Formats: sequence, structure tokens, C-alpha cells
Amino acid sequence: MRFKLIHENHNVVDLDRSLAFYDQALGLREVRRKTAADGSFIIVYLANDQSDFEIELTWLKDHPEPYSLGDEEFHIALSVDDFEEAHALHEKMGCICFENPEMGIYFINDPDGYWIEILPVRQAGNR
Repeated sequence: MRFKLIHENHNVVDLDRSLAFYDQALGLREVRRKTAADGSFIIVYLANDQSDFEIELTWLKDHPEPYSLGDEEFHIALSVDDFEEAHALHEKMGCICFENPEMGIYFINDPDGYWIEILPVRQAGNR
């Protein structure tokens, strides 16, 4: 039996803001969308051509307030081929929330507070 990772869900308060953030910060774009007939939810899947893995953004009509993310200890990780360029972009966007220079990594926050680890390609292969 073999399992394949396919997506991770993030519930979001403002879908348009989140779509813009993931596009600008990570180059992830909408690949498909599901909208409830009654308008109660919208699910958007984001991806790029670097991986089959997707991020699923879920907007719920009846949940307009921010989600509780607990201690924010969970995260997804993305490797990047130009770490310095990515860091400069994220610094300009003001979304870097934690840096660990000793490990050569940093984290960004999406608009809803989800943490995203950014690491150079050379480190990603060593995990």
C-alpha cells in the first residue's frame, strides 16, 4: 500500500486576499475551484509546476472571524532555488515572522497566520 501527499487545507477569512498573497509570495495559482450551490463555502486549490502538491484554501460563509491556530507550531515548507531573492521579496511584503540564520531558514505568515517555512533547495534534499 502506497500513499501520496496531495494537499493541505488552510481555512481563510478573506479568500481574495489569500489568493493574492499565495500568488505574490509563492507563485501558487488557482488550479480549480468548488463552490457550494448555496454559497456556504468556496474551496480553491493552489499549485505550481514544481510539484503535484496543492494547498487547499477553504472559505466558509458563516465563519467571518479569524481562525484559532493554537500555538502555530504546524507549518508547510517550500524550497526555493533563489533563497536570497525570496527573502528580499518576503521582507518587502512584511510577511517574515521568524528567521533561523543558523539553520539557513525562515518562516512567513500568510494573511490568516499560517506559518510557511522557506528553505534553500540544497537543504530540502537533505531532509
